[in-house]
Amino acid sequence: MARLLPGQMAPDFTLACDDGTEVALSSLRGSPVIIYFYPKAMTSGCTAQACEYRDHLKAFAKSGAAVLGISPDPVSRLVKFRDKEGLTFPLLSDESHATLEAYGVWVEKSMYGKKYMGVERSTFVIDAKGKILHADYKVKSTGDAEHALDLLS
Repeated sequence: MARLLPGQMAPDFTLACDDGTEVALSSLRGSPVIIYFYPKAMTSGCTAQACEYRDHLKAFAKSGAAVLGISPDPVSRLVKFRDKEGLTFPLLSDESHATLEAYGVWVEKSMYGKKYMGVERSTFVIDAKGKILHADYKVKSTGDAEHALDLLS
């Protein structure tokens, strides 16, 4: 799947949320949106990243931006993750990988010589009109929230 570039419209999606609702990206038009894709809830790197977003949530709100975390985890795992870490922003489930593929983050990975498909940790800053301002692939789990905040200003 091709990488998305700044200036392109962000692919719309509707995904199941940890609170039992569905969230459509198009329903958030009028405000900037930070979307970060992460491999697996309740793993060390993903927990560090999610907790940084949680800890910076007031700063994101002050800038008018919504934060969405997306992974291929089932909603039941997202609920456990949210409750365990006190996460107060939407965690979305993409078990079909359709949104992950649309954003170019569902990629072939390799660990210990074995190849498999998985999420490449990536972050997107989307403007109020739904256009991609920044597309950062292969981000680190720590420092990502602060970097996304800097990109908003």
